[in-house]
Amino acid sequence: NGYYEYRWAKCIHSTRDFSDMVFIDNYSFNKDVYIHFNSTVGYYVGYTEHGVYNAQLWNNNTNQLQQERAEVERVCKYNAEIRQSAIADKR
Repeated sequence: NGYYEYRWAKCIHSTRDFSDMVFIDNYSFNKDVYIHFNSTVGYYVGYTEHGVYNAQLWNNNTNQLQQERAEVERVCKYNAEIRQSAIADKR
């Protein structure tokens, strides 16, 4: 028993050129997502009272929002390119 909070982020794509790359960032408490960021939407969405409150704060923080939007390039595409070249070189 107790409380369990975690953040879960992932990158999703289905094309080789990564043009459809999406960055998803979820914040959960006791297995329930309370706030979510999706790079295709471009802002945070809250699902609980606490999540809605944080989404409003975080969406009004332009620096935080810019950093989150940039993760698709900084993290997702960067790492996908490294992995893609490592796989392609093994042929």
